[in-house]
Amino acid sequence: MLNHITIMGRLTRDPELRTTQAGVSVTSFTVAVDRDFGGRDGGEKQTDFIDCVAWRSTGEFVSKYFHKGSMIVVSGRLQSRKWQDRDGNNRTSWEVNADNVYFGESRRDSDSNRSYGDNRADSYSNNYSSNSSNYGGYDAGRAAAPAPSNTFVDLDDGDGELPF
Repeated sequence: MLNHITIMGRLTRDPELRTTQAGVSVTSFTVAVDRDFGGRDGGEKQTDFIDCVAWRSTGEFVSKYFHKGSMIVVSGRLQSRKWQDRDGNNRTSWEVNADNVYFGESRRDSDSNRSYGDNRADSYSNNYSSNSSNYGGYDAGRAAAPAPSNTFVDLDDGDGELPF
């Protein structure tokens, strides 16, 4: 069986970082995700507000580098949580348990969309993510690769016969 979900949207508020009694970091946040289609009459697109939770280093990463309005990509699994409200009614909540979190926009885009002076994301790289095993495959050598040369060399075609 497979339970995998990937969503992309904007944070509706700043992520909330908490610590359990055992000292484990957990961050809660909500992502606003636009649907790919409009209403029945072709009108305005609808938006879903999806609750997410990220644990340990992934949660710390979200809390440190994302803020309200940030574009975020969340990959994980969908899970339900059963609970009782104040009146004793049984309730069920659905949330995405984030395994990996990625930046959904470039640094330039996020800086120009920012309407207040919060500089928490100033030190991140476009290729950096919360994947705890390799941080999204960030490779410093790839970032510093030389630009391709615009000089071409004419090859001698010999007798004009193609080799194939």
